[in-house]
Amino acid sequence: MKYQSLYRISVIVWMSVKFFLQLEHFRRKSKHSWDQERWQKLLKKQAREYKEKAIRLEGLLVKLGQFLATRADILPKVFLEEIEDLVDRVPSFPWGKAKQILEEEWSADYKDVIDNLSDRPIASASIGQVYRATLKSGEDVAIKIRRPNIRKIIRADFQALRIVFWLMDKFTAYGKQLDLSRLYEEVRHVIEDELDFKKELKNGLHFKERYSDSPGYRVPHYVAEWSTKKVLVMEWMEGARITNLSYIEEKALDRKGLARKLLKGYLEQLLQEGQFHADPHSGNLLIQEDGTIVFIDFGMVGHIEARDALSIRKLITGIVLSQYSDVTEALDELRFLLPNSDKRQIEKAIQTLVTLFIEQDLTMMDEDTAEQVLKEVQTLVNKQPIQLPSEFAFLGRAISTIVGILYTLDPEIDLIEEGKPIVQEWINREESADYRYDPKKLLKQLYARISSIKNPLDRLSDEFHDHRQWKERLTQREVQSKSMLWNKHYAFILFCFSFIGFIVSLAFDMPSLFLPTSITGGISFIIILFFGAMEKRLWNKKEK
Repeated sequence: MKYQSLYRISVIVWMSVKFFLQLEHFRRKSKHSWDQERWQKLLKKQAREYKEKAIRLEGLLVKLGQFLATRADILPKVFLEEIEDLVDRVPSFPWGKAKQILEEEWSADYKDVIDNLSDRPIASASIGQVYRATLKSGEDVAIKIRRPNIRKIIRADFQALRIVFWLMDKFTAYGKQLDLSRLYEEVRHVIEDELDFKKELKNGLHFKERYSDSPGYRVPHYVAEWSTKKVLVMEWMEGARITNLSYIEEKALDRKGLARKLLKGYLEQLLQEGQFHADPHSGNLLIQEDGTIVFIDFGMVGHIEARDALSIRKLITGIVLSQYSDVTEALDELRFLLPNSDKRQIEKAIQTLVTLFIEQDLTMMDEDTAEQVLKEVQTLVNKQPIQLPSEFAFLGRAISTIVGILYTLDPEIDLIEEGKPIVQEWINREESADYRYDPKKLLKQLYARISSIKNPLDRLSDEFHDHRQWKERLTQREVQSKSMLWNKHYAFILFCFSFIGFIVSLAFDMPSLFLPTSITGGISFIIILFFGAMEKRLWNKKEK
């Protein structure tokens, strides 16, 4: 059944709808008395159900689980802890099917190309599985073979994901924080590219050239002659996972040095336009006996455009030089801020956070005060219409994954201090002629700024007072929005029952059920759109 499109769509959409309803029911039931323990149990139960269905159905659910497992900004910690091992839980497919794909793609008996082949796959992932082999030429290689029927499975899953994202956009808070339609297109684009091993071959050759003059880093050689859309042949790379601490200890490697080298090697991908490895989990980063870091698996690659590279530069220099209007402007250019966001409030929040962090005044406060300060700032930011641009979804995942690996290697690493020389070198190298900051002046101002920062606590009182006034202006809109939200919820429930009836009518060929469910679903859909548009119009009003 898992290969039937209608079945997959029904299971995925119904699971999502059930999760939405469970969360909404809990919030309403706990409106006056929040039970944190029961909330954690609900999230854990949902995460277990998601993981069970992902392992059983495979396909996009596994890829999304792996994506979400590194996004603490999207999902709660208890959910992430349950699904974090999805990357290692994908079952392998039989050798008979792998052999058939090999011979169809090569138009030859696989023994005419290969001398030796591992009995079992040495790795199994959501898109393909890997065998170790020796070519007739004597070259030791890894052969990645695409899963049978994976394209059909992924296509059905994307239809389900489109429905789920639409429901999230209309009925959850994510609709105000994420551009879900663009996020869907970004996810679809990146994952569909991953299905085509010819594109991964092209990516691998790009990174091979990129690191060709970088001692301490390696990218495998790719055998283009035997690589196709479904089969990828590359040089076999000896080594252990970069998070294998026992291996690092056995080879007497410097963990702190490895962390710095990984930070430098990956940060250089992120601080310039072009491609970056979008899936740098520990299985795709190897460490060799001499401390060389090996990057493998370039199926999932993200892109940083030239215009965004300039805005990222403005963001960094704005923070360094305390020019927070530049920081806010850069966030706007990078499409993090929606049109009706209060840039002045965001600028103040950024200023408070950055100055507190640099001067570390939080360590001088008692625990309750520090927690209250951070809570106020977080509330201020969360109330703003801030979104995660779709094109940065994989960038955020990559950064959070790398940071996790860095802290595994060196729990005491200071990312700001270690990253500062790398960023400064990048600014000096990439500074354009028309940019208003001179690199040498920037460096002097940097140290001047660090040595002369004023205490940010003096500004907190006024900033929080302004924030509370701003919250009061929102109260009236929230009251109006709540009544619209209730109408949307009723229409949504009607739409869900109509959708289930529609699926049943298709699955069991019941024409008498098809017409009424279609009409009811259509009417409820129109109602949802109407109140959604009214609510959006309400929140898009400019503040005077």
